[in-house]
Amino acid sequence: MRDTWETFCEFYRGKRVLVTGHTGFKGSWLCRTLTDMGALVTGYAKEPPTSPSLFETAGIEGTIDSITGDIRDLACLRQVFEQVQPQVVFHLAAQPIVRDSYKDPVYTYETNVMGTVNLMECVRLTPSVVSCVNVTTDKVYDNKEWEYGYRECDALDGYDPYSNSKSCSELVTHSYIRSFFDQEKVRVSTARAGNVIGGGDFAPDRIIPDCIRAASQGKDIVVRNPYSVRPYQHVLEPLFVYLTIAMRQYEDSGLQGCYNVGPDDRDCVTTGVLTDLFCQAWGEGAKWIDQYDGGPHEAGFLKLDCSRIKRVFGWQSRLDVRQAVEWTVEWTRAYLRGENLLDVMDGQIEEFFKGSRKEEGRCAAF
Repeated sequence: MRDTWETFCEFYRGKRVLVTGHTGFKGSWLCRTLTDMGALVTGYAKEPPTSPSLFETAGIEGTIDSITGDIRDLACLRQVFEQVQPQVVFHLAAQPIVRDSYKDPVYTYETNVMGTVNLMECVRLTPSVVSCVNVTTDKVYDNKEWEYGYRECDALDGYDPYSNSKSCSELVTHSYIRSFFDQEKVRVSTARAGNVIGGGDFAPDRIIPDCIRAASQGKDIVVRNPYSVRPYQHVLEPLFVYLTIAMRQYEDSGLQGCYNVGPDDRDCVTTGVLTDLFCQAWGEGAKWIDQYDGGPHEAGFLKLDCSRIKRVFGWQSRLDVRQAVEWTVEWTRAYLRGENLLDVMDGQIEEFFKGSRKEEGRCAAF
């Protein structure tokens, strides 16, 4: 059965947890969730990658021990590990944008590959670490754009520098596991997540943030690749899985491994359909136009087979893609109204994990 909020709190309360990449969109949501669970959270990352950012607008910095540093700086990262002595580590630090990887491939590889080497080296040298999750991407696979979802046993590769660098991050992790880690003492997994959406994502070249920027200014939404199929999910879905993996492998070393983290097949939709859902949720006459800008290669079809996490952890997604868009619009409306964003985040975290709102078609209680 799926773990309950109380189960997570019992495990994470008082645990020393280190999150790399905590100033990013997904990292900010993870830090807030861990804080709500009672964990002692330390974040290590460069300054927020966007302005505005969820990290700053929600005031995440004031709720955790936030350390500014570059994942490429091994000496600095090593010092943080020695100081914090973390028991659980989540590695999210990355250069995450496909288009940016074409503009600066060297930085992308330095961050995503050598950053992982540095992280794994620190885990190797820090006896306090018991559980570590390296968050990669669904794009690590050798994508032949077949109709089936990729499984954890399928070949790794990556067309663009971002995807390829994350494939390399997987390989680095696997090598460290085999070469250096006593898997009874330190347990390491990789989590390959699909596309995430949610409140507070201000990144460029992502469809929902692009929708929000255009719609809030009363402009038409420009969609580059309306027929591309992607596995879209709300940001809390993969975070739930990361937290579950870290907790369960901490307790049982046999559960470490590689895990796909994606939505059900029905939520693998085209970018055009996703934009339609956004326009319906936003209202105000929002609409989009198809305008290909001649950018670099992007995969046309990609989805994951998530049978393994369902079998191993009893996981089922809680929000379908329509609800994920609605929650994103709800958060954004609150942001535009100047509401307390920590309260908004806490409300969505509580509803997701505990089903507090119990609205029809929304989260049911566990």
